[in-house]
Amino acid sequence: MSKKMRVLLAAGGAVVVIVFLTSPRLRPLLIGTGSGTAAGSRDARLPVTVVVITPEPVSNLVLSSGTVRANEEVDLRSETSGLVVRIGFVEGARVRKGDILVKIDDSELRAQRSKLESESKVAHEKERRRKQLFDKQNISPEDYELALNELNAIKAELELIEARITKTAIRAPFDGLIGLRYVSEGSYVSPDVRIASLQNIRRVKVDFAIPEKYAGFIRKGQQIEFRVSGRPERNRGEIYAIEPKIDPVTRSVLIRAVSPNEGERIMPGGFAEVELELERIPEALMVPAQAIVPDLEGQKVYLYRAGFAEEARVDIGLRTAAKIQIVRGIRPGDTVLTSGLLQVVPGTPVRLAEAP
Repeated sequence: MSKKMRVLLAAGGAVVVIVFLTSPRLRPLLIGTGSGTAAGSRDARLPVTVVVITPEPVSNLVLSSGTVRANEEVDLRSETSGLVVRIGFVEGARVRKGDILVKIDDSELRAQRSKLESESKVAHEKERRRKQLFDKQNISPEDYELALNELNAIKAELELIEARITKTAIRAPFDGLIGLRYVSEGSYVSPDVRIASLQNIRRVKVDFAIPEKYAGFIRKGQQIEFRVSGRPERNRGEIYAIEPKIDPVTRSVLIRAVSPNEGERIMPGGFAEVELELERIPEALMVPAQAIVPDLEGQKVYLYRAGFAEEARVDIGLRTAAKIQIVRGIRPGDTVLTSGLLQVVPGTPVRLAEAP
């Protein structure tokens, strides 16, 4: 063999060795054929954990905090000033619409009514006689109109007195539970004095807000779930009112839902943890959050293919506490790497790590 031929063979051998050393797919073959027991028995492939992608249902949930309110609520106050002569309710008791809860002294008003009723009889008789004379043309129209106006003025004063007497009886505006009272018989009350509160809590309202970016997903009749502080059970409600504008300060939308309150267990004023399902995807491709690798071009994952890591560019969708939806880039049945992601590049030989 000539010297030139030996040089060419040596150069070719060197190229083959370099290819083996630089190719991830061929490196295991070179290691496996090496001499020595230590080199021959060691597996240089990177151990990784994986997850097999299977479609699963997922919900797009929005979490918010809210406030529980009574279905109907009012602070009882008197429209007129005076002394309380009777209290017709027991604190914490149930009352019905129209029940008299508090009676204000109306003796002076009733005396004025009696006086006006007497004056009304006189004025009515005077108007009747003037009418007869006017019909016979014995008096002028002006004389008759004076008598008629006098009668009408007394009637108006009577109606005013009756209205004021009616206001001395404070009645329940709706069925409900009455709270603590803040006056006693003999107390002097005015419109500024709070007598008690009345609430209807056979069902409750829940006020909460969500970010404006979700406003387009909200509709009346949508279901919510909520829990109140101090109670473990989950309650269901239904959205029935949506504020028709975005709050310019918080950039959120105020929503009100209503929920039945069986046994009146839920108390108004409480803190509520609200869950609102914006949409539900029956077959979403979800991967653990740690499987997503961000880079300058977007998002990617690594797939396990025949013992090697393969890069796949993906588009992400919904997020849950531990998983992220992949909307493009993988298919059901793909095997996605969930560990060793900082050590792999496309084509890196990998093996499945043994379960502990």
